[in-house]
Amino acid sequence: MTDTATLDRPAPLGRRIRRFMSDQPLVPLIVLLVILVGVLEFLRPGIVNERWIANTVKFAIPLAMLAACQTMTMLTGGIDLSVSTVATMAAFFMAAQSVALDPVSAGAIALLPALLIGIANGIGVGVFRVHPLIMTLGTSLVGIGCLQVYQRTVIASGARVPDGLTWLGTGLTGGVPNALLLFIPVAAFVILMLRFTGFGRLLYAVGDNERAARLSGVQYWRVILALYVLSALIAGITGLLYLGLIRTPSLSLADPLMLPSVAAAVIGGTSIFGGRGGYAGTIVGALILTVLTTLLRLLQLPEGARLILFGAIVLLVTAAYLRLVDDR
Repeated sequence: MTDTATLDRPAPLGRRIRRFMSDQPLVPLIVLLVILVGVLEFLRPGIVNERWIANTVKFAIPLAMLAACQTMTMLTGGIDLSVSTVATMAAFFMAAQSVALDPVSAGAIALLPALLIGIANGIGVGVFRVHPLIMTLGTSLVGIGCLQVYQRTVIASGARVPDGLTWLGTGLTGGVPNALLLFIPVAAFVILMLRFTGFGRLLYAVGDNERAARLSGVQYWRVILALYVLSALIAGITGLLYLGLIRTPSLSLADPLMLPSVAAAVIGGTSIFGGRGGYAGTIVGALILTVLTTLLRLLQLPEGARLILFGAIVLLVTAAYLRLVDDR
C-alpha cells in the first residue's frame, strides 16, 4: 500500500519544471530573450520598435551563421577556431577581386580559401588525429599570415564591395532584413540536416561515443572531413554577408564574432563534449547575445567594464541554463 501511494504521488513542482525544460530547451532561452528585451525597453522606452528589431536581426544573422559552424563541430566534441579567419579571408578576397571581376567570379575565388582550410582541418583532425583546437588554431594563424601578404594586393589595386552584397547585408524590404533571404535557407539546411539525415545522426554518434561509432562501421575521417569542409564553406558565405553589412574589408573583420559564436552555441544548449545540442537553440542564443550587447552599450559603461560584464553574464546564463535543463 505504501509503495502504491509513493508511485501515485506527483513529482515536486521543481522537478516537473526541470523535466519540462529538459524536454523543451528552447522555452527558457525564449523567456530570457523576452526578459532582456523588456529590460531594454524599460531603460529606454520606445527603443524596441520595427527599426530596432530589423537592426538586431541584421547583426545577429552573421553571428548565428558562424555559430552554426561551432554547433556542428561541437556535436562531435570539437571546436573550430578558424571560422572567423575564414570569414575574413572570404570578405577580403571578395573585395579585392570585385575590382576587376564580376561578383559571381569574385565570390567563387573568395570561397576557394575557405574550401582549402576546411579540407586541411578535416584531414588534420580526421586522418592525423590532431586535436581540433590545435588544428583549427594552426590553420587560422596560417590564414592570417596569408591575409597579411595578400593585403599588399588590395592596397595596390583597391577594394570594392559589390552592390548586391550591400543590398543583402544592410537592405530592408518592407521592414524585413534582406539577409533573411540567405539565412533562412542556411538555417533550414542545418536544422534539417542535423535532425533528419544520416550525416546529422553520425555527427551526434561520433560526439556521443566515437569508439562505439567506429565499431558500428562509421568511417570517422570521412565524417570529420565533410564536417569541416561544410563548416568552412558556411563561414566563407558568412564573411561575404558580413562584408555587405560592414562595407569595409579589414584584416580583423570577423574577429569580434569568434568567441561570441562559441558562446551562442553553448548558451543554445550544445555541449562542448559532444553528442548533445541543436541549431535552433543556437539561433536564439545569437539573438540573446546581440540584445545583451545592445543593453550593455546602453548603460554607457567603459569598454573594459562592458567586456567583463558581458563575459560574466554569459557564464552565469550558461551555467543557469544547463542546470535548469539537465534532468539527470
